[in-house]
Amino acid sequence: MKSTGAKESRQVSENELDLSLNGDQSDEVIQTLEPFRRMHPGDARSLSRLTANSVDLVVTSPPYWRKRDYKLENQIGQEKTPEEYVTNIISAMREWRRVLRPSGSVFLNIGDTYWQTSLQGIPSSIEVKAKKDGWRLRNRIVWVKSGGTPDPAKDRLTPRHEYILHFALNGYYYDLFGYAEQYSSKNTGANPGDVWTIKRERNLGKHLAPFPSEIAERVITLACPKYVCTKCGTPRRRIVQRTAELDPSRPQAKRAMELAKQKGLTPEHIAAIQATGISDAGKARFTQSGTNKNAEDVKRLAAEAKALLGGYFREFTFAKRKSCGWADCGCGVEFAPGVVLDPFMGTAKTLDVAQKLGRSCIGVDLDLSAVEERAQQ
Repeated sequence: MKSTGAKESRQVSENELDLSLNGDQSDEVIQTLEPFRRMHPGDARSLSRLTANSVDLVVTSPPYWRKRDYKLENQIGQEKTPEEYVTNIISAMREWRRVLRPSGSVFLNIGDTYWQTSLQGIPSSIEVKAKKDGWRLRNRIVWVKSGGTPDPAKDRLTPRHEYILHFALNGYYYDLFGYAEQYSSKNTGANPGDVWTIKRERNLGKHLAPFPSEIAERVITLACPKYVCTKCGTPRRRIVQRTAELDPSRPQAKRAMELAKQKGLTPEHIAAIQATGISDAGKARFTQSGTNKNAEDVKRLAAEAKALLGGYFREFTFAKRKSCGWADCGCGVEFAPGVVLDPFMGTAKTLDVAQKLGRSCIGVDLDLSAVEERAQQ
């Protein structure tokens, strides 16, 4: 893979890795073998201190339109119209794309605003404009906010959710296996879905809208690599393989394993089942596009297995998977932690989570007083 512009690894002094609240140090991202943490004042639309292709993940929550006035020059959130606000968000995203590696993603927590008795449709407007600007919208995650403050409205329901929009380019890093291990129901490893129920976090300081730590933890687990090549910038992706193991606590799965053993199905039969899935073995062959494209020997083995297993055939399409290590780009150099950027840092909770998870992190905000206040507390 061609170089993404990542800097070569070199020794870095402790002073270089200290956080900076005064903006008196260069914040050019250096690939260090240990996680670093940096903060400085700045505008999310102009990250001049960051080099291109140096960040793996942007996770952030900008000020919502017309919700809170932080009394800052050039602040986002107090534009005259929703359209101006959306334009500023897209401008910021364009700058984030510059600093992101090709394997990077943006997770944008955004809420809507009632104005003149009507919702303004801001999340959907951002989606439309971002796609026109070259982004791919991969998920519209619903954050269900358990709890919350009372709402005096008498003619509408109280809003209890916001959106976390996942934008990416081609080939983005994604560790669904590792995420599902931690967040799936009963730790089954199944895809946990796009509805997240997370409690709001209170903040007694002047920053009235803190970013919940769990959102940052989920996003970083899902989309920020643990390791990145210090030469080419390629993330190490998890290698996952299917097994023939089923969940014996489920009667259907237990019976499927018994039948497979009785009928003498081979590992090749099981692999053929998993290669074809349900759609290539039944009626879907004739009704769904994209099916029936496996090699003839795979189709034959799958058909044999289906004849022997009957309706229990489908159980092996849900067999357990296992993690078998991490891919290597072949550059022969050491790896550095992935880099998380929060360009609307606020109280720096995203950075705290990134550090806890062993990633490097950079925080940018027009006003660093919330971080200073939190540090004093």
